[in-house]
Amino acid sequence: MRSLPSVIRTIALTLGIFGAAMPAHAQSSRFTTTAPLPWPPVATFSILGYDPATGEIGGAVQSRVFSVGNGVLWAEAGVGAAATQAIVDVSYGPQAIALLRQGVKPADVVKRVWQRDPDPRPVDWTKEGRQFAVIDANGNVAAYTGPKATEWAGDKQGKFCTAQGNILASAEVVKAMVSAFENTEGHLSMRLLAALEAGQMAGGDKRGMQSAAMLIVKKDGGVWLHNDVVLRLQVDDSPEPIKELRRLVEKAATMRRPRR
Repeated sequence: MRSLPSVIRTIALTLGIFGAAMPAHAQSSRFTTTAPLPWPPVATFSILGYDPATGEIGGAVQSRVFSVGNGVLWAEAGVGAAATQAIVDVSYGPQAIALLRQGVKPADVVKRVWQRDPDPRPVDWTKEGRQFAVIDANGNVAAYTGPKATEWAGDKQGKFCTAQGNILASAEVVKAMVSAFENTEGHLSMRLLAALEAGQMAGGDKRGMQSAAMLIVKKDGGVWLHNDVVLRLQVDDSPEPIKELRRLVEKAATMRRPRR
């Protein structure tokens, strides 16, 4: 019978062999103490805008997540629009539209929605990381970027627009977006698109690109009868989502007829 010390030495040697054969990243991941987030943050940059000449309201968004348009942009003709992102609670969108419909100002909409958030998952999905923007039917804007949104995160307001983003290259992204929106002429879709392109040129989402979306509304502004949706476009998975969004926007422009 082998002695106890020799058995211990054999076990230790065996464990050492297995440990050496295991890749370093696999060894370290087994002992991590940081709990993963339950869902990836909707890390993105977006812009909300209003055209006083037409009364159209809308928004555009790009991100390194699949199908970013699924839950970020919200809008209602004659009421306003909202963007919900970062450590997102998608219910912020419908709540914002409901308050805007009641005549609540955007700054108060942002304050009320955030304050009544019960923060159901403060440990791994905290309300302190939410990012949320609102624009009303007159082009008044407001936004909130939580202190725990992943850096760089922030927002910037301009004339009839607000740009916001998180996990961005720098503050230059939102600055460039506002500037592009304010200095681009033409249909609201072109101005929103120019803002996305400028944001990407300034560094964009520092993880890269994957999806983009645009939503524009106006009372009876869409095709067919009683359709308030001027444009609802989504590029869910593409190596160049903004380029593909431009193709769709330009295609839509060729089909747009003057309103009687």
